[in-house]
Amino acid sequence: MRFAIGDTDFLLDGEPHRILSGAIHYFRVHPDLWADRIRKAKLMGLNTIETYVAWNAHAPSPGVFDLSGGLDLGRFLDLVAAEGMHAIVRPGPYICAEWTNGGLPYWLFADGTVGVRRDEPQFLAAVQGYLEQLAPVLVPRQIDHGGPIVLVQVENEYGAYGSDPVYLTKLEQLHRDIGLTVPFTSVDQPMGTMLEDGSLPSLHKTGSFGSRSAARLERLRQAQPTGPLMCSEFWDGWFDSWGEHHHTTPAEASASDLDDLLAAGGSVNIYMFHGGTNFGFTNGANDKGVYRPISTSYDYDAPLDEAGRPTPKFHAFRSVIERYAPVPPLPASMEPGGSGRLESYDHSSDREARVAPATDLAVRLDRVASLRSLLPTLTTWSAHDEPPTFDALGAASGFVLYRADVDLPTGGVLTVGEEVRDRAIVSADGTVVGVLEREHHDRAIALPPVTGTLELLVEDQGRVDYGPRIGEPKGLVGGVSIDGVPLARWTASPIALDPVPEAALAALLATGPTDGEVLAGPTFAAGSFDLAEPDDRYLCLDGFRKGVAWVNGFCLGRYWSRGPQQTLAIPGPVLREGRNELVVLELHASASRTACLLLEPDLGHTEA
Repeated sequence: MRFAIGDTDFLLDGEPHRILSGAIHYFRVHPDLWADRIRKAKLMGLNTIETYVAWNAHAPSPGVFDLSGGLDLGRFLDLVAAEGMHAIVRPGPYICAEWTNGGLPYWLFADGTVGVRRDEPQFLAAVQGYLEQLAPVLVPRQIDHGGPIVLVQVENEYGAYGSDPVYLTKLEQLHRDIGLTVPFTSVDQPMGTMLEDGSLPSLHKTGSFGSRSAARLERLRQAQPTGPLMCSEFWDGWFDSWGEHHHTTPAEASASDLDDLLAAGGSVNIYMFHGGTNFGFTNGANDKGVYRPISTSYDYDAPLDEAGRPTPKFHAFRSVIERYAPVPPLPASMEPGGSGRLESYDHSSDREARVAPATDLAVRLDRVASLRSLLPTLTTWSAHDEPPTFDALGAASGFVLYRADVDLPTGGVLTVGEEVRDRAIVSADGTVVGVLEREHHDRAIALPPVTGTLELLVEDQGRVDYGPRIGEPKGLVGGVSIDGVPLARWTASPIALDPVPEAALAALLATGPTDGEVLAGPTFAAGSFDLAEPDDRYLCLDGFRKGVAWVNGFCLGRYWSRGPQQTLAIPGPVLREGRNELVVLELHASASRTACLLLEPDLGHTEA
C-alpha cells in the first residue's frame, strides 16, 4: 500500500483518507495491556494509533539500547497492525510529553559541551546513532513495506523553542538516511510564527490545540495553503503537577471542538486517547521561574482513564466520530455503566467463577527498616572535592546521598551555591534538620551545633521537559558552603531504587513483624497481601507524606500527600494470584502503617 499527501487530502492508495488517530504511549502502559487499549481505540471509531518514542527510556546509559518488555516498540506496532489500524510515530528526538528531560538522555549532556535541539555536531551524531538503532523497528513496519506506519513526525513543537532551518534540514535527512520513506510531518501551535519557525517546506505542517478548532485550522491554512488539514495534538485534557489541582475538561465541550475540526474536513490525533502512568522516576517537570514536577498519574482526563476504562469523553467522542466515519458496534461491557473490560484481554484466571465481588483491601506494613540500615546494599560511594551532580555519578534520576564531615561547635548556615535540584533532606549526625526545595528557591538552612557527619539526601523530582532548561544537571549545583566557607571533601552515592536491589529487598522482607503505627523516615516499610484474582487496583497511602512505592518489585512511582492525586495506579498484570508484596519508602513520617488497595482512583480535587 502507498500513503501520500495530496493537494487537499491524505491519500491511501490514491484515494482520499481521513486520519482518525488517538495517542497511546507504549512506555506509559504495561505491555500486557497494549492490545486492550488499542482495541478500545478502534471501538471508539479510530483508525490510527500515535505514539512518541522516548529515547531516554530505550537508552538509560551510554551504549545501551533496550527494546525489550515494556519498551518493545516493534511488538506495540505489530499489535496496532493486528487490529487493522495505522500508526503515526514521533521519534523526536525531543518529545516533551511531560516525560523526564523531554525524552533526551541525561548522559548526552553530562559534560556540558553538547548542544540541545540545535545544529551542533555532537548532538546530531548522537541523534544519528539513536535513529540507526530504531531503523530495524521502524523501516520494515512502514506502510509501503506492508506495515502500519503512515506518518513520521520530525522534532516536536520546535517553533516554540527555536527557528533553525539548518538544524531541521539535517534532522530530516537523518530520518531519511535510515530508510524512512513515508511522509514526514511537523507540529506546532497555530500561534504567532510557530508554524513557520518549526517546520520546513518538505515537512507537512500540522497543528496542536484543544479548542477554537475553526480559527486554529484557518491559521494553519494560512501557513500552508495546500494539503490536508490536521491537528496532530487535539488536547482533550491536560496533565497535572504536584501541588496543583486535577485538570479536567467537560466532555461536551471537547466533543464540540472535535466536531468542528472534523466538520472542517480535518484529520486528527486525539492527545491523549489513553494517558497511562509515569511509572518509576519518569515524570518530567516545568520551570518557568517556579519548578513544578509532573505528577505520577498521566490520566489526562482522556477517553480511557488510567485503568483503561471508558469515560464520558469516550462516548461523546464516539458519537461525534460516527457522523463522519463508520464505527464498530460496542460490546455491552463498553457501554455507559459497563465494566469497561474486553473479554479477550481479561487477565484474571476465571472471572465467571468469582466467589465474591472484589472489595477494597487494607495492607499492614509490618516490616520496617530504615534507609540508613539498608545503605550497604543500596550504595556505591566515591570521594569528591565538591558535591558531584547526579549526571557525573551516572544517575539518571532517583536519589543521591551526599556526606561530609563537619566541626561546627556553634552551628552555622549551609548554603548551596547555585540551586538545589530538586529537593534535599538535610541531616546532622543522623537527625533531620530540614528540607531545601527548588520549588521554593531554597538555598540556605541553619545548622545546629554538630561535630560529625552532615548528610543531604537529594531527590531528582523530574527533569525539565520543556523550554531552555532541558538537559540541566541534577544535585547540589554550584557547591556548598558553611558561613561562606566552601565545604570540601565529600563522599557521594546514587541510591539504586528502580528496581530495588535484591539484597536490599531481601534484608527488608527478612525483618520480623513489628508493632506500632508511626513511621519515622527515611524508612522502608513492607507488607504482604493475598488476592484471589489479580485486578487493577489503586494504592492509597493516607497518612503518609512523600515517597516511592513498589508492588512485587514493580515501581509504581512517587506519591506525595500534597496531591492532587491521592492514589497510585497498580496495573492488573503486576499483581499475582495469592501472595503479593508491597514496599514503600517514606521519606518523612507517617502516623499510619496501613495502606489500602482501592477499586477506584482518587486523582484529587478539580478546579472550582
